[in-house]
Amino acid sequence: MKILSSTLFFACALACPVLFAQTIAVPDQLKSGPFISTPCEIGIFQKDKQTFVVVTKADKGFNYTFSNGTVGNTMDSGITLTCGKNAVLIRGDEVWNKLAISELNTRFESSGVMLAGRLMEPPGAEKNTPLLVYVHGSEDTGWIDRAGDPYQMLGRGISVFVYDKRGTGLSQGEYTQNFPRLGDDLVAASREARRLAAGRYGRFGLIGLSQGGWIVPLAAARAGAEFLGVGFGLAVDITGQDAEQVRKELRDHGYGDDILAKASKVTDVTAKIAKSELKEGFDELADIQKQFGKEAWFTSIKGGYSGVFLSMSVDDLRRNGVPRFDKLDIDWSLDPMQVLSKVDVPQMWVFADEDRQAPGAVSLERLSNLRRQGSNITIYRFPDTGHGMWEYTEAKDGTRKQLRITPGYYDLMADWAKGKLDGSYGKAYRR
Repeated sequence: MKILSSTLFFACALACPVLFAQTIAVPDQLKSGPFISTPCEIGIFQKDKQTFVVVTKADKGFNYTFSNGTVGNTMDSGITLTCGKNAVLIRGDEVWNKLAISELNTRFESSGVMLAGRLMEPPGAEKNTPLLVYVHGSEDTGWIDRAGDPYQMLGRGISVFVYDKRGTGLSQGEYTQNFPRLGDDLVAASREARRLAAGRYGRFGLIGLSQGGWIVPLAAARAGAEFLGVGFGLAVDITGQDAEQVRKELRDHGYGDDILAKASKVTDVTAKIAKSELKEGFDELADIQKQFGKEAWFTSIKGGYSGVFLSMSVDDLRRNGVPRFDKLDIDWSLDPMQVLSKVDVPQMWVFADEDRQAPGAVSLERLSNLRRQGSNITIYRFPDTGHGMWEYTEAKDGTRKQLRITPGYYDLMADWAKGKLDGSYGKAYRR
């Protein structure tokens, strides 16, 4: 969900690498013939109905994510997954065959821009099969062929429509973080998804991840959604996110409430500058830099944009602005709580307790208040997880190494889409 944060078809010249098939020995009890290694195919490969692996494109090689959240890349050392024709070889001794899903590519128009989408349906999709439209986060790359989450739902028997945001992947237009405009795109995507899946779906809902959590409530009513799901999103605006990021950064560095109080003064000023589109607040920023600039905690501030403002002289910021922010066309007037108060369908919000990009403390409080006022909101929290629902190890300097998607997360999202939350979901607890 950070403010800052492909084509899918390409032609090769003579400089492209040559791909060779390789024959790999497979245990006699598992093979009808030798397993032949071939270039990877995108899709779902099953051991059985509950156990599968998703293979998607990556910048290098192919990413894979098992149904239990274990992840890897085909360029990694060691041999966990080897690709073959309509199959993969797992750890050198199990052949998992490709699931025959239905895929329908499409293009649809939104506010004069042509967007690329794909409807994916599991085998036997019919009038009771749930249908989801996925909204991705702030990344500036397309999702078609690349995103694993939609395939995780597909492998659990749910139809999914995925599309490349404007300005990414195969979609036209300029990349933007203008949420109302992205909401309009989601409405258009929902209309196209329902058209293509007509007669073969039941419950229809929207799932927004990270920044997508701001988009799905904007589109819910117009899209005809019967339920919403938000993963590691927020119920505060962008300035609220920045302030929460700064608070968590400083707490993680061991600073107490006295420093957090000073930091709040800083983020109040940077929020004023951001919301005024860099027209107001410069004198206050100069005072803040003079007052706190030499204190050790001040240089630890990053947030979504505060660290950028603080790293510049006031004169430079006033004169030149921040060009990489300008092109995002952010609508700073959006109030998530006003939007959420008007949502009248069931919502599920899933938080990562150690999220540094989207700290959830204030959002949890706000959603709980909405629930007390009558909104149908379900909340789950996963402990010891970071943004994206990643489990991780943390070094002494605070840097994190991502390990896997926390077990239970994908099952939780799928059961919500099916309308039946049942049992436990990994380490998650319901609030």
